[in-house]
Amino acid sequence: MELWDAYDKDFHLIPGRELVRGEAVPDGMFHLVCDVIVRHRDGTYLLMQRDPQKHFGGMWEATAGGSALRGETPYECAVRELREETGIAAGGLTELGRVVSEENHSLYVEFLCVTDCDKRSVILQEGETSAYRWVGRETLASMGKLELVTHRMQKFLPELR
Repeated sequence: MELWDAYDKDFHLIPGRELVRGEAVPDGMFHLVCDVIVRHRDGTYLLMQRDPQKHFGGMWEATAGGSALRGETPYECAVRELREETGIAAGGLTELGRVVSEENHSLYVEFLCVTDCDKRSVILQEGETSAYRWVGRETLASMGKLELVTHRMQKFLPELR
């Protein structure tokens, strides 16, 4: 059973309340989700293909990310999710922005990771991702809703608008 902290829409922790993954999030409460977009020092971006068995299977994501576990800060969640989904162990992530999604009771904290890792060293997470590729800014910026799961990150990076 995966437990999450409960937050209000202003990103404040609600003391004494926890949420359980898979259970409905009560009205007025939110769970925290952290996303990391990875930009290589050469200017390319990492795309991860979703496992075919997942929701939106086969589509590409411009971020690694997921729900914060109980007790995790947004930064700790972002570092963990990045390592789990890509194998990239990076510090120095930069927070880019925050988004409130009332419809799915989620709070998103968006991060940027700039790395000079060996591009062939990306590790796929079984059950989460099935492939990866590095693309230029133009390719990422031009990907439509039928190719790319979310476009939330683009509003925080001027070069992708």
